Amino acid sequence: MRPGAITAQGFLGSDERNLADIVEADLEAFRRAGLDPDTAADGLERLKAEGQKGLGEPITVDGRWTVSAGDARGVLPCPFGDGVFHKNSVELSDSRSGATVVYSDLSIHLLRAHRFCQGRGHVFRLDPGTLAAILGE
Repeated sequence: MRPGAITAQGFLGSDERNLADIVEADLEAFRRAGLDPDTAADGLERLKAEGQKGLGEPITVDGRWTVSAGDARGVLPCPFGDGVFHKNSVELSDSRSGATVVYSDLSIHLLRAHRFCQGRGHVFRLDPGTLAAILGE
């Protein structure tokens, strides 16, 4: 999970907690926010797909979200060893809450399959409170 062979950034950011504590705390934050991790992953997938229609330029979705989806060459393996994922980056902003999140195909997989939102301070962290603000009605 630390910086190394898979990615120079690692997956923990500045977070000093162990992996199990990060996952447990994030699951509790999802519960408090009233957001299911799978529902969040579904929403991120949908908005990514809409954002890809902008061909790298920001696009407004449903009059609420601004999405910019970009691709990079190559793939990244899941640190849990269960797949490889296209390198990409999606920036999603919500005009209602003012919240912004950056994520990737690997981020969505980590959330859905492993309930891992990445560590605090990581550029691709899927903070449960931020996701609830962005994806909430």
